Amino acid sequence: MSKVKAKSKEEKHHKAKTSKTEKSTVSASPGDLIPKYKKPLDKEFYEKELARLQLELVKMHEWIKEKKLKVIVLFEGRDAAGKGGVITRITQSLNPRICRVTALGVPTEKEKTQWYFQRYIANFPSGGEMVLFDRSWYNRAGVERVMGFCSDEDYWEFLRSCPSFERMLIRSGIILIKYWFSVSDHEQEKRFAGRLHDPAKRWKLSPMDLASREKWEDYSRAKDEMFAYTDTKENPWYVVEADDKKRARLNCIHHLLSMIPYEDLTPEPIELPKRRETKGYVRPPMDAQTFVPEIY
Repeated sequence: MSKVKAKSKEEKHHKAKTSKTEKSTVSASPGDLIPKYKKPLDKEFYEKELARLQLELVKMHEWIKEKKLKVIVLFEGRDAAGKGGVITRITQSLNPRICRVTALGVPTEKEKTQWYFQRYIANFPSGGEMVLFDRSWYNRAGVERVMGFCSDEDYWEFLRSCPSFERMLIRSGIILIKYWFSVSDHEQEKRFAGRLHDPAKRWKLSPMDLASREKWEDYSRAKDEMFAYTDTKENPWYVVEADDKKRARLNCIHHLLSMIPYEDLTPEPIELPKRRETKGYVRPPMDAQTFVPEIY
């Protein structure tokens, strides 16, 4: 079959699966609509619930270590949707040797010649590890597609091969969880404005982020197309409504905990042994060491 016929077949397949979505709205994600939360989440409740969930995350990551599980969690979504904030709260109390974050940059010239999934596989977990991907191989179905960084042939090949690739990972024993953070146009605009005026957050606003503002509808269509091919029964996308950051964090962490059945392996309370007294030790002179200035 020629490339033209193959592409035509893929496009017809996509139209059949997404016709209902495109008739009603550009994007079917609830978070792309008007925000439904009117009342902010109570700060005290949020902090207590976050602390409780983070303690459960510690128990879960100890279970992952004990049972030699291999866990991959993908975080995808629009720019400024709050993915980084959730990842930070998940890893805050966890051992970085067990739970690590992978956020790959632009592929090198060498990586561009490799099989597309190759550089991601190099960061996969071993037994007893959990890897959180802050954006993943789905870049090809999102920014690369919309911004023209990949060819049509590469794009359609990705959509064809991605479900098979993920089924292979699952059969190998990897627990694969995919989150899509959905944020409305209004809320994204608000967060971008906040980054512009906050020097501590301005680094988050890249030229690519600014370009994405002009292509909101293109990104919506790309997301719908991606879901049509990769939102499968054996490996679905879990959509997180992210207009309310605090609710999104709690909801995502709560759901992640439910995806990995675990038991509490918290050890019994430990008593610190008494320090053994030693004789003959002489501490070096204080002026022989270089100290950090005590400014505060």
